[in-house]
Amino acid sequence: MKNKEWKVVTLILLLVLSLTACAPGPNTAEKTPDEDGHIAGFISGLWHGFISPVTFIISLFSQNIRIYEVHNNGGWYNFGFVLGAGLFLQGGIMGRRKVRKK
Repeated sequence: MKNKEWKVVTLILLLVLSLTACAPGPNTAEKTPDEDGHIAGFISGLWHGFISPVTFIISLFSQNIRIYEVHNNGGWYNFGFVLGAGLFLQGGIMGRRKVRKK
């Protein structure tokens, strides 16, 4: 490899390492029921993701409202949350793009 290629590879590796250092820690409440014995699953994640913009605004003014349910079943809740948030934002997962008129 040339010197410039090494610099690019090194820069990319440093960027990836920096981004992974920003990842959140483990959810200790995962797969543990809340006070009512409920564990949020895929459907709850989908709904919470869909209403997340509204929930965010409410959470700024309320101590009892959170965007994300920590008592969840793990990956399926996360998948539903991301899918729901993408559906609300219309296009994040749809892949739509504007058609240019010539």
